[in-house]
Amino acid sequence: MTSNLPQDDLPYKVMAIYKFADLPDVEAIQPALAQLCAGGEIKGTLILAPEGINGTVAGTPAAIDALAEWLFETGAFGDRLAGAEVKYSAASEMPFLRMKVRLKPEIVTLRAPEANPAKTVGTYVEPADWNGLIERNDVVLVDTRNDYEVGLGTFSRALDPKTQTFTEFKDYVETHLDPARDKKVAMFCTGGIRCEKASSYLLSRGFEEVFHLKGGILKYLEVVPEAESRFAGECFVFDERVAVGHGLVEGDATLCRACRHPLTAADRADPAYHEGVSCPYCEHDEAKHAAAQERQKQMELAEKRGGAHLGDGAAVAAADARARKRAEAEASRARNAAAAAKAAKR
Repeated sequence: MTSNLPQDDLPYKVMAIYKFADLPDVEAIQPALAQLCAGGEIKGTLILAPEGINGTVAGTPAAIDALAEWLFETGAFGDRLAGAEVKYSAASEMPFLRMKVRLKPEIVTLRAPEANPAKTVGTYVEPADWNGLIERNDVVLVDTRNDYEVGLGTFSRALDPKTQTFTEFKDYVETHLDPARDKKVAMFCTGGIRCEKASSYLLSRGFEEVFHLKGGILKYLEVVPEAESRFAGECFVFDERVAVGHGLVEGDATLCRACRHPLTAADRADPAYHEGVSCPYCEHDEAKHAAAQERQKQMELAEKRGGAHLGDGAAVAAADARARKRAEAEASRARNAAAAAKAAKR
């Protein structure tokens, strides 16, 4: 396989992979895959399902190369993962805390068995050809991502389904799209995986021509010159970068540490924003504020002790759990006090 790993002298190699394939035997394969990753000190998450594989892992270049050889050539999958969408990158530090090989019903959850990208999928469109397609008047352009992702950036003229989870996309199709009217539908998502399933779903519902952006927004931002780009804003990514712009340069967006909603500069200028505690999207959620305050306190204490760098992720997770328990206990006491006060008035 040809690697697109940057030629930086960095100690870790990162592999992101997804492939829709017929894998009814994943439960039997899981132990061997987990053992291989553990033996190579690889960390990250791989999701296995009867419909395919999805995930991101990191390790030494030799360990990742050995994993790739096992996945695509010598291991229990045989040649079933041939043609997988694979992206390699390099990292100066291990980006993950542990290794998880998870079994799930789907690698991307839609809960629509009729959507099977391994059998039927829409037409892939290369990033270089995307502008010409979406500028056509007879093409309906749909962003398949969730509302908080769309809020940071999207393509001009794209419809926003305003979903909070991908499973809600089915309802959007039912109420807003019509195969008799919408003869050509083009879709896009972050890296391409959701669009594969979404395009398969539309085809199963009788839509005639369905297109999707190959490699997703990330590939588009990587290869299309900014002067020619039709993407406005930043693309949300599911790691500590929060969002990226053209050339995959880290963007300006940050995360609210209370509710995890991505925030633009305008959001951070809102009076409801308090760094590390609250934002305009959670300003009335006292439980989240209490959890955020406790988390910040725990991280500061850990930093003073010099022990925070289990990794900030571990510190955040531990602080979140403690804060959540404390907030739940306080909320329970408040409810009990209110109930007692109400009973006393009777």
